[in-house]
Amino acid sequence: MKGKCHVFGDNIDTDAIIPARYLNTSDPEELAKHCMEDADPTFVSRVRPGDLIVAGENFGCGSSREHAPVSIKGAGISCVIAKSCARIFFRNAINVGLPIIESAKAAEALKEGDEADVDLAAGKVTAVATGETFEVPPFPEELQRIMRAGGLMKYLQESRAS
Repeated sequence: MKGKCHVFGDNIDTDAIIPARYLNTSDPEELAKHCMEDADPTFVSRVRPGDLIVAGENFGCGSSREHAPVSIKGAGISCVIAKSCARIFFRNAINVGLPIIESAKAAEALKEGDEADVDLAAGKVTAVATGETFEVPPFPEELQRIMRAGGLMKYLQESRAS
């Protein structure tokens, strides 16, 4: 995965990711239109498919709504790199096929607009301009299969079909 970084600070909660006023739908395309709206009103107009969110501590805290990672993935974000994230947000993200990497070093080094390359299997995040590489725990093969399938439900459907 390679894309431009969109940087956010600490304690970005699920209400900032997708405001509660938009929870009357679970449609990824509709949710994507409002992703990060309260944290950065220009985000949706700037994000491109494959881009990355880089965040500080406790990303995805707050309520356990699955709408938050659905809106991020729907907006075209290929991966979130954060110093840390809320456990339930992490699980919800995996369930919808949105990879989450926790790396304080990568999150601190990557700046707004930087291009980064993420290799889940090798466990590497690379800042493209500088070549600086950050080692992160590689995604276990099972999680990689869930990501490739597009989420847990799709993975289970594929598994039953084969």
